[in-house]
Amino acid sequence: MTEYNDNDIPLEGTGTANTDAYYRGNGDSTINNHDDFDVEAARNKKDGFLTSREEALSRMRTAQSITMSPELFEKLYLSPERAVKGNLRQTFANPTPLAILAHSICASPLGCDLMGLRGSGGSGAASTGAYFFLGGLLLVLSGIFEFFLGNTFSFVVFCSFGGFWFSYAGTLIPSFNSIGAYSPTGSSQVEGVSTKGFETSFGFYLCFWALLVLVFAICSLRTNVAFFFLFVAVDATFFCLTIAYFVLAEGKSALGVNIVKAGGGCLLTSGLVGFYIFIVLMLSAVEFRIQLPVGDLSHFLKG
Repeated sequence: MTEYNDNDIPLEGTGTANTDAYYRGNGDSTINNHDDFDVEAARNKKDGFLTSREEALSRMRTAQSITMSPELFEKLYLSPERAVKGNLRQTFANPTPLAILAHSICASPLGCDLMGLRGSGGSGAASTGAYFFLGGLLLVLSGIFEFFLGNTFSFVVFCSFGGFWFSYAGTLIPSFNSIGAYSPTGSSQVEGVSTKGFETSFGFYLCFWALLVLVFAICSLRTNVAFFFLFVAVDATFFCLTIAYFVLAEGKSALGVNIVKAGGGCLLTSGLVGFYIFIVLMLSAVEFRIQLPVGDLSHFLKG
């Protein structure tokens, strides 16, 4: 009878070796086909080794797939890559597309309203709910998720714009009395919206937003052309609306309305650019074969 050692390999002189190959981690050994040799057990060991080998290769492929170049990182997160502890970026989903969608779905119709397309107007009051639950809520949530992923720039940008949409919606809600407080009666939205006090005060608010977005635009030069152009369009919107409200406060209604329309056009442009970025991000998220360009700027201003 053939004797075997602990690794099921025949001991020398105890049996006749056969030509059936048995793959092991340290080379090819032979399996003895003697009646007492459990061929099925050996094959199971072989299958187990191959299974573990395939798992190891799969882990290697996965590890390689999450190694992103700076260009890809800045395309996916719209933020310069920074070293952070842990592997949260590989564990959780990318919140950036949600934030871009939230901005675009609010900015685009508001731009149409400011332009007065098809008889629209009212400073976009019809979409007040969207400003709250899409523009405000989703942008703030996305910003918080970016915070946990270590993306500082995206965190600040998204939370800031989320706060803007919340504040803009609050201005339009009558119960906040943001506009009515400027009326002679202290509560009339209709009378307060055309007063010099409201128009000048709201103009100052938009003016400092223009300065803030200018800082964002400069920082976005470390990301890509599309994101930079979105900030340029938004900044142009705030500057136009600032000038428009100051002009309206001086009683130049016709000129002020035209400048508001120009600001609406800039805002609509930013919304459409946002939709383009959203499409790019979603195609990348599902690894679609067709990838759209965004104009990488990661080599323009190196960190």
